[in-house]
Amino acid sequence: MTLLLRAVAALLLLAAPAFAQTYPNKQVRIVVPFPAGGSADILCRLVGEKLSTAWGQTVIIDNRAGAGGNVGAEIVYRAEPDGYTLLCSPPGPLSINHNLYKTLPYDWTKFVPIGVLALVPNVITARADLPAASLQEFIAYAKANPGKATYASQGNGSTSHLSASNLATLAGIELVHVPYKGGGPATVALLAGEVPVMFGGNSVTAHIKAGRLRGLAVAGKKRSVALPELPTLSEFYPGLEVTAWIGIFAPANVPAPVLARLHGEVNRLLVGAQLRDKVLAVGGLEPFVTTPDEFTALIRAEYAKYGEVVKTTGVKID
Repeated sequence: MTLLLRAVAALLLLAAPAFAQTYPNKQVRIVVPFPAGGSADILCRLVGEKLSTAWGQTVIIDNRAGAGGNVGAEIVYRAEPDGYTLLCSPPGPLSINHNLYKTLPYDWTKFVPIGVLALVPNVITARADLPAASLQEFIAYAKANPGKATYASQGNGSTSHLSASNLATLAGIELVHVPYKGGGPATVALLAGEVPVMFGGNSVTAHIKAGRLRGLAVAGKKRSVALPELPTLSEFYPGLEVTAWIGIFAPANVPAPVLARLHGEVNRLLVGAQLRDKVLAVGGLEPFVTTPDEFTALIRAEYAKYGEVVKTTGVKID
């Protein structure tokens, strides 16, 4: 039996490179664990289109929202480990949710990082008719209206939720959280007047430039390329910085040659001028090329960072 197992293992090793050479030879599904319309969905679709062209195969985007990204993450976690089902997601399911949920339907440590697609600075955006034209005026408004300053986020436990909670703690204000199932629905709610303010991704950029919404600040390390007139939160509260990322992951046990091909293809696209320009055009998202090891280190560092934010702010799942 031992000889038989060794022979099977040897055949599998020989077959792996051949499998990688033919990959992909059928449709690839990229699961986005949030609704359509947000920064993650827009970017994942853009990259999916480019991968489809490069491979000559159909790449579909499958939006599976729910439970802060946990629903979509579980689908990929339980998928066949052949490289034909991938996860395209912001930090929630990989760096944040295990700090918030008692149990998860997947083991976040088993996902294999392929690459970061872009960095996504959070933007604080207000309705155009809100009597607050700047971050300082919004904070004054919140202090003058305790318990009435509501804000939309991309969902419970999202980077937008945590950045808002962090700001409220540092500024000494009370903000009422209204979670949505992604940046797209939150933006629609803000435009419809359901909430006065939103903490979210750069899906609001076009609306700010058109005057339909008013930008107050960005939560990145530096000012946004797309919205350079907006100050950063750290200009008022040093150290307050929340920049999300959007990355692609595979489930555990996908053959190493397939992972290598995926990583190489994604990074090749990101360094190309055509995709870089389109990524920058999606609300000023910043392309970010990493190795899988660097991406893994980023995820684990953010696990500790967001764990501390959750502890400091007392954020809970509503």
